[in-house]
Amino acid sequence: MTAKLKVGVVGATGMVGQRFISLLAAHPWFELACVAASPQSAGKPYAEAVAGRWSLPGAVPANAARLTVLDAAQVEQVAGQVDFVFCAVDLAKDATATLEEAYAKRETPVVSNNSAHRWTADVPMMIPEVNDGHAQVIDAQRRRLGTTRGFISVKPNCSIQSYVPALHPLRDFGLTKVAVCTYQAVSGAGKTLESWPEMVDNVIPFIKGEEEKSEQEPLKVWGSVSDGRVVNAALPRITAQCVRVPVSDGHLAAVFVAFERKPSKEQILEAWRAYAGTPQALKLPSAPSPFLNYLEDDARPQTKLDRDAGNGQAVSLGRLRPDTVFDWKFVALSHNTVRGAAGGAVLTAELLKAQGYLTAK
Repeated sequence: MTAKLKVGVVGATGMVGQRFISLLAAHPWFELACVAASPQSAGKPYAEAVAGRWSLPGAVPANAARLTVLDAAQVEQVAGQVDFVFCAVDLAKDATATLEEAYAKRETPVVSNNSAHRWTADVPMMIPEVNDGHAQVIDAQRRRLGTTRGFISVKPNCSIQSYVPALHPLRDFGLTKVAVCTYQAVSGAGKTLESWPEMVDNVIPFIKGEEEKSEQEPLKVWGSVSDGRVVNAALPRITAQCVRVPVSDGHLAAVFVAFERKPSKEQILEAWRAYAGTPQALKLPSAPSPFLNYLEDDARPQTKLDRDAGNGQAVSLGRLRPDTVFDWKFVALSHNTVRGAAGGAVLTAELLKAQGYLTAK
């Protein structure tokens, strides 16, 4: 049996960091060896550092509870204990970018949930089932950084994780325009309904920066690789509105699409039914099968009922019907802290390991 890779979680005490801890508790390929966070948490056992703010069901996993939290800024100390790190820090964008590059230059690959390097041209921003080929820019990134094994890979924003996978197999029909409204859970803001009483019985029609990310990030995901960088796709044109709603987890999207060659309903359903990506072909540990689930009930998908499909890694679809302005409309749902955050990053790391980019030191 191949030895597990040793992994650290940088930003381990926040909500996404906690999700990483949970997903790594019994992972077949990765062993949690190190947790790191702010200086305020450093020196404490992890269970003590998250006492009173552990946001997931059940207790802190035993393999994490006993680990002493390190200072995330002590790069040499953290990097010396692991083969790679997941990053979910809560810092300003420039500080995050600097910290992630410091780990990469210490020959410790970074698989990041943060946005700091999403627009760095030689940093792959991957949804593993959609654009796994973008990993090839890592070679150019390593040349820029002067590293042999260190690099940074990022996952896209949680807001696009429900509708971009659904749109991807439809691009063969000449996808031209997309309008989307996302209804996003409070955990996307790192909060719970208990800690955010203003959200109870309320909807907030603004999430800072989210609409820009929702409109622009898919174009990098669908971009092409040229001369060691990702060049954004020109189409489709996307317009988005992002709304915060009073649910704990799960981002729901109402999607409207137009095509050069309008497909039939049967063609769309078959494209969704048949679609599988490289993670499914490789049978990666976290890969859901099926990846896209279409539900015939007009009242589905529902956030509470369907967000955990495929252990939170699958995308649930429903209500496909003709539209009076666009060609078609449908509803899509993904789990924002699993597929949209930590789980998507774990699946990305599995893919990078399978591709040979993540190895033991």
